[in-house]
Amino acid sequence: MNKRTIFQLPAAFALAALPLCAQGGVAGPVSGYAFDRSVSALRPILGIPGASLLGDGLDVGSVLAAAYVAPGQNWVLAVTANGPVFFRLTSGAASPIAVPGVTVSPERVAFSPSGTAVALYAAGRIQVVRGLPDAPVVTGALATAVSGRSPQASAAGRSRPELGAFAVSDDGSYLLYAHGGSIHLWGASGEDFGVAAADADAVLAFAPGGHEAAVADLSGGVALLGDVSGAGGQRALAAAGGIAFPVGLAFSADGGKLFLADAGTRQVTAFDMAAGSATAIPCDCVPAGLFPMGGLFRLNDAGAAPLWLLDARSGEARIVFVPSRSE
Repeated sequence: MNKRTIFQLPAAFALAALPLCAQGGVAGPVSGYAFDRSVSALRPILGIPGASLLGDGLDVGSVLAAAYVAPGQNWVLAVTANGPVFFRLTSGAASPIAVPGVTVSPERVAFSPSGTAVALYAAGRIQVVRGLPDAPVVTGALATAVSGRSPQASAAGRSRPELGAFAVSDDGSYLLYAHGGSIHLWGASGEDFGVAAADADAVLAFAPGGHEAAVADLSGGVALLGDVSGAGGQRALAAAGGIAFPVGLAFSADGGKLFLADAGTRQVTAFDMAAGSATAIPCDCVPAGLFPMGGLFRLNDAGAAPLWLLDARSGEARIVFVPSRSE
């Protein structure tokens, strides 16, 4: 009989060192994790890209309303009826992360490129936490009526217009958000001013390890923003007209490429900053966003349809799928 090995988190989430999943009694490679809303479970993606499958849902001892996995796949924010819970994923174990000051269950979540910071949106307020997962601290909060969409956030209400687009830097010092026809910069030291014009449907991304950023929208195309904390300037990567419905924007782990997911054209465009080139990567799917997953990017949520992944680790990026499964 095929055995299932899962880790369990008690309802109170007083986690001890707990084993991660394996199937058939033998642990194999795990490419990452994806929340499956259809069964309210966080599933591991077992195997390597192009030859992987969704594993059994991880039993957390409580029904999950949502689960957001950091880009490095090393920590998770789980949302339950009892509120938000942070926990660390390491090789073979899971353990709790205490984050004082975070009490409201987020409606939207935006991770920094490396997952060392996170911005949480709930009820017209964005809260920023940095220093994750080792030394988390709340750096500040912004009360705002954010406009537009926030397609980078996973799991909850992606089509709700009031939730807006926002992105946070790796050090948690800066937050970009769309409001009133422009992109605003909020800083932990009290800054809050406009840095660029943009549509309400703009998508935003910070580059890893710094304060450079990018924005894409229908009227402005794709542009690089220099250091947003100073006089960085802007550089166009693509003119307006080539974008149909942008849903995700993200930099590669080394910052050398920028990826744009477009639900209208059903493709991901890879911009090579050094070469000044752009490559279209078609997908047999409608991308819902770009969710960093190690060297991969998840293009949609797990569920009844296949899960689609952008593998950008080699010189030529490709899109592969993970077959759907149900319990």
